[in-house]
Amino acid sequence: MAPDTLGHTANRALKRGRMFLNTPGPTNVPPRVQSAMHRDTMDLNDPEFLDAAVECFEGLKRVFRTDGEVFSYISNGHGAWEAALVNVLAPGDVALVPETGHFSNSWSDMAKALGIEVQTVPGDWRRAHDPEKIGQALADDRAHRIKAVLLVQTDTATGTTTDVKAVRAAMNRAGHPALLVVDTIASLGTIDFRMDEWGVDVTVSASQKGLMMVPGMGFVAANDKAIAVHKATVRDRRYWDWTPRMSGHGYRTFCGTAPQIHIFGLREGLATLFEEGLERVFERHRVLAEATWKAVDVWAGAGAVEINALVPAERSLGVTTIITGEGIDANRIREICRDEMMAGIGGGLGAFGGRAFRIGHMGDMNAPMLYACLGAVEATLAYLDVPHTPGGVTAAVRHVADYKKTHGPTTF
Repeated sequence: MAPDTLGHTANRALKRGRMFLNTPGPTNVPPRVQSAMHRDTMDLNDPEFLDAAVECFEGLKRVFRTDGEVFSYISNGHGAWEAALVNVLAPGDVALVPETGHFSNSWSDMAKALGIEVQTVPGDWRRAHDPEKIGQALADDRAHRIKAVLLVQTDTATGTTTDVKAVRAAMNRAGHPALLVVDTIASLGTIDFRMDEWGVDVTVSASQKGLMMVPGMGFVAANDKAIAVHKATVRDRRYWDWTPRMSGHGYRTFCGTAPQIHIFGLREGLATLFEEGLERVFERHRVLAEATWKAVDVWAGAGAVEINALVPAERSLGVTTIITGEGIDANRIREICRDEMMAGIGGGLGAFGGRAFRIGHMGDMNAPMLYACLGAVEATLAYLDVPHTPGGVTAAVRHVADYKKTHGPTTF
């Protein structure tokens, strides 16, 4: 078959070098994690596998920073959402959902589909959510009809991060007994999270972002208060049910055949986090995020693009959402960046569809990998004649270089 009959896909296949992945999930999987997964399956009760599973559960507790129960599902983050909902909320129960962007809205839609009544606290897609508004909504609920607050820590659609600790403090001031259920899918392993210390009752996460694993695993952690609520919650559930999963490690822990190969990869991914040290991981994400912001701020000089999150302290350290001006097709920027410049970036979601693109800088990411993506984006802006001030990549390089001069050699 002649090359020209293969179409666009063939043209991409002929390109030399490698594709760069800077989406906010899935993220890059380290070679050592891929190697750990390149193995045969084994008997369900093989001690080698059971030991790996125990290490994963204990490692997840270290990342969640909890002494509570951790549950693992063969699912994506949406599956983990559902697992949290059906274990602590029955049809007719009320959940309070602070609007943080596309993913808080999606979680609301799921809750409604499961028969849960949703009360929304409106938010601004360019700001993190105000904890005081959440506290006021709970204070107004004098009958304590609200059973849980569903909070997304980092919404990747908007690139904003809400202060979980401050939300719990506002809930405590309101004197409300609702559970605090937090989505850390886009934040775990990228920024500090302290489930027990901050008073989070249920935490939801997934494998494919800060944990540097392939997609396919969802996680839920629950404290004693949440477990007690679970035991008193009457509704249909089976696969997601926490009770049989607490019976011990092995077959019942996974409600059937375990995702063996994923477990070996997860164990290796967790090991990479602990070897680097969580505090250093968080610092790496902070510096790379700031470098990205420096680049976008330079490009924004021509008025056609800008960082969505208005307040730097509220910006995600894992993803930067960039909104585009009137008449500029953000989807086209994403397509050219991927197909011509060989760098995958995220598109706009929900209300930002076609009006934003997203640069991920989370997980297995270092400065040169980030520079490649920023260079691809800047080249795309030039290719499409999108008004921008050149020099964004240089600003990012300078930021990291200045950090290294001040703090000494780094691994990124």
